[in-house]
Amino acid sequence: MTDRFSPEIRAAIEAARADVCALHAYLPKSGLVAWTSGNVSARVPGADLMVIKPSGLEYEELTPASMVVCDLDGVLVEGDYKPSSDTGSHAYVYRHRPDVGGVVHTHSPYATAWSARGEAIPCVLTAIADEFGGDIPIGPFALIGDESIGAGIVETLAGSRSPAVLMRSHGVFTIGASARAAVKAAVMVEDAAHTVHLARVLGPVIPLDEADIKALNDRYTNVYGQPGRAETAKNGDS
Repeated sequence: MTDRFSPEIRAAIEAARADVCALHAYLPKSGLVAWTSGNVSARVPGADLMVIKPSGLEYEELTPASMVVCDLDGVLVEGDYKPSSDTGSHAYVYRHRPDVGGVVHTHSPYATAWSARGEAIPCVLTAIADEFGGDIPIGPFALIGDESIGAGIVETLAGSRSPAVLMRSHGVFTIGASARAAVKAAVMVEDAAHTVHLARVLGPVIPLDEADIKALNDRYTNVYGQPGRAETAKNGDS
């Protein structure tokens, strides 16, 4: 049977399937999801395609072959399973943000608690300035199943340095140049949400000055880490 894709695109699809499958392991390991909730997707380089988790499969069941391929309208192109219910929103992000190579959705408990309050996480820590470049914003409420959430993500993050948005009464969505970068942002959102919650239990928190936020984010973005090596540290203080 003739493959509908060129050898180059087929190789990119299979690499994305393997990568997306492996990255899903970080979500339960980091306490960001429960049962079958949450998902990771990746843009397929060189094609108007994305790879995403299938709907309703337990994390232990996931394999590279079970990852599904959709076009950037969210239509299933290849795979044995129905794609995630968030596929339309991921696709909307990819269509409107060509710089984005990966999208992640979680219901991590502390960050989702902030979303339930409809409240942004304030930039009161150097780690938040480093990773998010300011407050972690709150997005609008939107129903699941179509592109409404994706539209809210794109609108909220327009002009923002943050790779994360708290969609009101729903949970966390993160973006990145790669799926790995989006997963890292999802881990960091929960860490920030937890720490700022603990700080507010003790008393009022003190926002950082905008000039300091910009300086910290610039250093973290352009200076911190090893050249050519993916960012893996907890924050830019080490």
